[in-house]
Amino acid sequence: MAYTPVEIRHVKPQRGALGYRRRVVDRLLLEVADSFEEVWRERADLSDRVEQLDTELARYRELEQLLRATLVSAERAAHELRDGAKREAELVVAEAQAEARAITRRARAEVDELAREAGRIRLILHSALDALDEAGELDPQAEDVDEDEVFPAEAA
Repeated sequence: MAYTPVEIRHVKPQRGALGYRRRVVDRLLLEVADSFEEVWRERADLSDRVEQLDTELARYRELEQLLRATLVSAERAAHELRDGAKREAELVVAEAQAEARAITRRARAEVDELAREAGRIRLILHSALDALDEAGELDPQAEDVDEDEVFPAEAA
């Protein structure tokens, strides 16, 4: 039977003719000693358990610190990757815009060249028609030819 300190204070051993009864007091002292040993064992067990839990807590705190460092590192890497991808995307867009401007310039230059060539051909045709007209080699019975029918692109 385990005794609490309060119970021990209230135990009143039986008295005999010459004082307390020896057997009752001895039994009480044995029970108190057993109770005290049990409390010491429980205390030692609990002390061991506290030490074990402190060790586990320290390990979990180290893991937490490692996880925090890993998370910070991963976030930093993600930001760097995102920034790098953004810079690369901006570079690709800039290159595409430069290429588009170059293509547009080449197309405009080609349009201008074709327009000049068409104008030159028109001049040659006009001069050939004028020369034929002056030489009288045109069929005199042919109706007057409307230039818009001969050169429809000029009319537009």
